[in-house]
Amino acid sequence: MTAAGPPREELLARYRALVLDELPRRARAGRWVVTADHCFGRIVLDHAVGGRWYDALDRRRSPAFTQLDDDRLAAAVALAERIAAEGDPLLRRLDAQSLAWRGKPAKA
Repeated sequence: MTAAGPPREELLARYRALVLDELPRRARAGRWVVTADHCFGRIVLDHAVGGRWYDALDRRRSPAFTQLDDDRLAAAVALAERIAAEGDPLLRRLDAQSLAWRGKPAKA
């Protein structure tokens, strides 16, 4: 169990379910700005580490989210849950920041 939350295995499973299935499925149905699972992973990981995830995590070790410490993993899951609850408006803001960290413009 993490210091103040569910066991790490539960957090990892919930991250996978949200980022690889639930968010992309809901995004396609709702025509959100982002629909691909790898884009959700980029956005959630970037915000978990406060910048480009590959500057904080080893991009050669896959999957990257398993490298997050317990606190960052819990924060990543909480953010993914928040995206699920709030949808496209929140996702647009998070995606714009993620792209800005990469020196890319926000999507229209």
